[in-house]
Amino acid sequence: MSEIERVEYTPVSVRETLILMKDISELMIDLAYSAALFNNRELAEEVTELEEKMDSLVYVLYMNLMLAARDKADAESLAGVAKVGSLTNSISDAAADIAGIVLNNIGVHPIVREVFQRTEEHLARVQISEASILAGKTVNDLDLAAKVGADIIAVRRGKHWMINPEKEIVLPEDILLARGTAMGLESLVKAARGEVNEIG
Repeated sequence: MSEIERVEYTPVSVRETLILMKDISELMIDLAYSAALFNNRELAEEVTELEEKMDSLVYVLYMNLMLAARDKADAESLAGVAKVGSLTNSISDAAADIAGIVLNNIGVHPIVREVFQRTEEHLARVQISEASILAGKTVNDLDLAAKVGADIIAVRRGKHWMINPEKEIVLPEDILLARGTAMGLESLVKAARGEVNEIG
């Protein structure tokens, strides 16, 4: 964390916390590589937001593990879980380091960028406008993968993250992170900004 923040105890199952940490670390790696390869500062900034979320989850995980250990045998069996949490956090730290290439204006060699720009899948970040046809609908109902070839992989609402959303309703001001073809993402961005009246 860039600053020491107080993390309140949250009674969440260790399993749920680890799954969320895994999902966030995977998302961070995807975003960080895309940010570096396409020199996309917005994606890099989302990685730093996710790193803060991950740091909070690590504290929550450790607190729940400490409360779950009743004796020496419990402590020994839970040590492996703590190690998994620590290693997952290390992955997220590495993703933040990659994003730092963009945030610190270090850059990636143009040849590397050119090679990766030819890949089928890209990532994009866009904010939902009040006029967007996407607002007020669930991610599942939008069915963007079938309509335009783009998938919403995360939604950020303020400081709250929804990873792999399905039934969540998209609201104005939400930040969408999406994966798809260049054309599919272009269609999604236009719809999110309220520039079109239909999609797909």
